[in-house]
Amino acid sequence: MNNAKQVDTLIQEWKAAGKDRAYIAWHAALACVSWPYVFGARGEYCTVQNRHSRYSDDHPTIRTKCKGYDSGSCTGCKWFPNSERVRCYDCRGFTYWCLKQVGILINGTGATSQWNTEANWACRGEIGTVPTDTLVCLFVKKGSKMEHTGFGFNNETCECSNGVQHFTSRNKKWTHWAVPSGLYSTDPQPEPEPVPGWRPTIRRGSKGPEVGECQTMLVKLGYDIGACGIDGDFGRATEKAVREFQGDHKLVVDGVVGPMTWDALDKAVAQLNPAEPVTYSVIIHGLDLTQAEAISGNYPGSEIVKE
Repeated sequence: MNNAKQVDTLIQEWKAAGKDRAYIAWHAALACVSWPYVFGARGEYCTVQNRHSRYSDDHPTIRTKCKGYDSGSCTGCKWFPNSERVRCYDCRGFTYWCLKQVGILINGTGATSQWNTEANWACRGEIGTVPTDTLVCLFVKKGSKMEHTGFGFNNETCECSNGVQHFTSRNKKWTHWAVPSGLYSTDPQPEPEPVPGWRPTIRRGSKGPEVGECQTMLVKLGYDIGACGIDGDFGRATEKAVREFQGDHKLVVDGVVGPMTWDALDKAVAQLNPAEPVTYSVIIHGLDLTQAEAISGNYPGSEIVKE
């Protein structure tokens, strides 16, 4: 399961590579598979506090779905992988969030109001006319209402029902489809929004400041990057050092520095450089030595300096 930071990084990389809106929205949806369903959520981090704000304590499944609901702790939860957050959605919040990543906003507080807002869609129809090789929002109509929504592409679906799920064969429950306005427009793509801590994936042949940063971290951790040293050029020796680091940290050993390897490098370097303790100087006038010693005794390690 990806964490939120990894998915944000992937989206940033697809944008930087010039992928089109439909590609990014669909692959963003797939990258979120196994993330949880939370009623009313539209991509917020999955936390106990968010769940408390959206469910009654008497909800029949809240405590079976959220093991830390009573304790307030996410430790050990499958939706807190390696102590990293994932995001949560309901069905219409899922399509809303994925499309928002490419600058498209579909309005509506639920599947029905999304469908009924004509400005949301370039075209739409009943499921028997759904286009192929086109990313669409799918809907399930019962009576006068749309009860569910998700994504469809080439007879595959990705939806958030009991969590985010991907199906390679489309369920017959879907009744309608709609193509979001602007999804296939030739208008310029929105500029990528920077993700804090984002770095591009680098590999053999890459050059630039990110390669130099990676080399610096490897050297700090004791890995040999060759005679050329920190030169910003990802050559054979740097690849060998990356592979050794990946093997030592139980990562996929492929010599490629992507989101998981960057994250492991950050954590490993942070352990080498624990934060320095903060020291404060406080001047209190008019104290005698006895008074100063009494105050200092409340702060182990403090020193008294006479002016």
